[in-house]
Amino acid sequence: MSDETITTRSETSEFSETSEMSKTSEPSTESGRERPAYRRTPVRAALAFLRNTWRGLTSMRTALVLLFLLAVAALPGALLPQWDLNAAKTESYIAERGWWGELLDRLQFFDVYSSAWFSAIYLLLMVSLIGCLVPRTGEYLRAMRAGPVLTPRNLSRLPHHLRTEVEADPDEVLDAARRRLRGWRISERTEPDGARTISAERGYLRETGNLLFHFGMLGLIATFAIGAMYSYEGQVIVHADGHEFCNSGVFAYDSFDPGLRVDGTQLSPFCVRVNDFDATFTDAGQPISYEADIQYQAGGDLTTGAWRDYHLEVNEPLRTAGDRVYLLGHGYAPTFTVTWPGGESRTQTIQWRPTDQTTLLSQGATKFDPPGVTDSEQRRKNQLAITGLFAPTAAFHGTILSSSFPDLTDPAVAIDVMRGELGVDSGRSQSIFEIDQRMVDSGRLSRVARENLRVGESVTLDDGTTISFDGVRRWVSLQVSHDPTQGWMLAFSIVMFAGLGASLAVKRRRFWVRVRQDDTANTAETDSTAAEPDLRRAVVELGGLARTDQAGYGEEFAVLARDVLQRLPQERKAR
Repeated sequence: MSDETITTRSETSEFSETSEMSKTSEPSTESGRERPAYRRTPVRAALAFLRNTWRGLTSMRTALVLLFLLAVAALPGALLPQWDLNAAKTESYIAERGWWGELLDRLQFFDVYSSAWFSAIYLLLMVSLIGCLVPRTGEYLRAMRAGPVLTPRNLSRLPHHLRTEVEADPDEVLDAARRRLRGWRISERTEPDGARTISAERGYLRETGNLLFHFGMLGLIATFAIGAMYSYEGQVIVHADGHEFCNSGVFAYDSFDPGLRVDGTQLSPFCVRVNDFDATFTDAGQPISYEADIQYQAGGDLTTGAWRDYHLEVNEPLRTAGDRVYLLGHGYAPTFTVTWPGGESRTQTIQWRPTDQTTLLSQGATKFDPPGVTDSEQRRKNQLAITGLFAPTAAFHGTILSSSFPDLTDPAVAIDVMRGELGVDSGRSQSIFEIDQRMVDSGRLSRVARENLRVGESVTLDDGTTISFDGVRRWVSLQVSHDPTQGWMLAFSIVMFAGLGASLAVKRRRFWVRVRQDDTANTAETDSTAAEPDLRRAVVELGGLARTDQAGYGEEFAVLARDVLQRLPQERKAR
């Protein structure tokens, strides 16, 4: 039925187009004048190209292709390091790959979600979905108002058909059909030949679910874009010995990634205090769990000074003030004390960065200014930096230090003591994990000692300055994530999956009943017939069609037909 209908429409369309062309090219019989032939001008060609491009872009097939391309385009973001997530790892990855890494960097494969090609696919997908859904929604609403379609003229051509004669009035047959089709959308009509019909249709929720799925997807994409404007993420290292972190501004973070509409001045206020940290490893050094005992303040706690306890674990964030606080990892911060010849001393505990995630072998730089020096020139020339490697479980290969296990069992450091100008007063930003190599290359910073130290050991410089390794503290890496659209994303995800379930589970099908009085029946042949002059016969035709592929509709049609015929009045059946 559907194929023949499509063919008929196509033939009609071709006939109409042929007719229009003939009308354009042939003389008008009414006026006697020839109509001007269609001329293809550049403007018309451009309009036709734009119209065809828009139709292609807003088709559902194009939307599905763009959705697939978006999923493929997101793969590099999951497989390759990204600048905004781990700049150091990304830089190392590019350096290891040489020209290939530089090419990928120029093509924005290390900044996927902000790249021009990913944004282009994203925007095209949004335009395609909007252009596809708006007319489909209009068609759906018109179909809902129109009701079931007319009964086909020839029901025998349908995939499911039944014709029978019953000893009943048409009214009784129609009444039985109405009672059986309760819950279906039905429409009753009377045909020109006197036959009466019922058109019934069920499964409108299938198209509703289809539209909900695509609108949910569109909402999810739009919400993701809005979230990129108003969300932010920041990472900060906090020592696990009672140190605190407050979400008071960008300056409180070690790295901060704001959305396009976030300037960092209106962050959600809260504070976190890290009291303790514990890591569990396997015998091979693989981490089993990271756990931190923290306290936090939010809302009225900031005024009253009250602290709330929380046990923070990986993938179990603290949710407060609209933000989420994640535990990302941990490391070590060695403590050094510098004692100058005059007796002045200073102690610093600065976090060092892990270079080997398996053994947590770390490197860093702890920097000191000389005490009691008021002349800026002399102060710059006598600055100290302790750089090198830290091993939580020392393993020496000769004098070369490495780490054999990530837990803190036998800490040791291999340090270079640098003296001179560190460049911290130059106005240029400088990493806390390393010294400025330009100062070393220019000769303004030079090495004055190299030594391997365990906790409690020290080294004395040529001017009598003593540097001691006093111990180690743990630090944790926290990530604060703010996304005001998270609830909307959940809602649109639920709508999308609910719509998908409805479109897959609901089957749309049609059922028709045509009944006419059988005027050819001879009711006066027998005495019993004469005794019952009201006995009449009706010809009943039933037809069914599934709007979607549904193997079980044949059984459902048979049940419907049997139920309609069995619902006739019992006294009629007895006859």
